[in-house]
Amino acid sequence: MRRLVIETATEALSLALFEDGVLLDSYDAVIGRGHAEQLVPRIAELPDGGRADEIHVDLGPGSFTGVRIGIAAARALAIAWGAEVLGFETSSLVAATARALDRDLAGQALLVVMEGGHGEWLATPIAPTATPAATRSLLPAEAIAFDHEVVVGSRATEFVALRGSGRACPLHPSARYADMIDGMLLGTKLAPLYARAPDATPMAKPTLGHEGPSA
Repeated sequence: MRRLVIETATEALSLALFEDGVLLDSYDAVIGRGHAEQLVPRIAELPDGGRADEIHVDLGPGSFTGVRIGIAAARALAIAWGAEVLGFETSSLVAATARALDRDLAGQALLVVMEGGHGEWLATPIAPTATPAATRSLLPAEAIAFDHEVVVGSRATEFVALRGSGRACPLHPSARYADMIDGMLLGTKLAPLYARAPDATPMAKPTLGHEGPSA
């Protein structure tokens, strides 16, 4: 069985293709913006065009646009390939990446701190064996109230410097380590996850008034 993993919820664009649990190929780049333009061409560069029986996609919280792009691509490919789609939270892949890169972090509580936009950070406490807590979008001065010793993610260095204590492990999530996400943290509900309200909201429907009689 082949599984394609898509990560577009952060500044990174990360892809991985597995076959029976073995990594066939992957792609990692911190691009900031441009996920919509790069995602499908990068998938096409994977073996057999990335074709898979199962697709795992990051649901956020993260970039509003990036999350939507990833979910839309996963759904479209699933229809074309007859594949199943499962979603995971950003913090789960960040933590898996951190623990894969540093085995000493296994069994330790972590605080995932990622860029949240609008001057805020996305902070998620993760216990050694429990489901990640809810992600909160906070101003840096508020976020440093967390007292976790080990801080991982794209804003880990800034967090530790501002708080004045702790160990920073700066990184972006990599799809190549998605196998380390607990299967219990995967879900079939493909809806974007938000830590704060979206930047834009749908326009309200106009209120229909009553017209008077024709003259």
